[in-house]
Amino acid sequence: MAQGTGEADGAGAGEGARFVRLLPWSTEEGKPCFLVSDEGGAAGDGRGGLRRIADEMERTQLGQAVTLLERAGCLVADERSGERELRFVVEQLCTSLREVSRVAESRGARLAAVRDLSAG
Repeated sequence: MAQGTGEADGAGAGEGARFVRLLPWSTEEGKPCFLVSDEGGAAGDGRGGLRRIADEMERTQLGQAVTLLERAGCLVADERSGERELRFVVEQLCTSLREVSRVAESRGARLAAVRDLSAG
């Protein structure tokens, strides 16, 4: 398995399967962070503390993206908005889009892993 895909690690859905989840943050160097858990481990069953923190952060990032999109729309619609304001909101939109893209990648990989386990 390529690390970071969120797929089950190992030959199949049997005992010893490990799951890799892309977390919604990165290292100071910008490298991705992952949560690796066993099939029955705390992170794998939804009760792990780090998993709850990651879930909450994803919810926050998605909510902030919606709010930012609404604000950006208002700024664009307002003819009095200056270049400085528009540049600032575009920078924020770029950051938000990176975060939302990471959430989508992580969730998509987890869905694929669940689908693969169900099929196996």
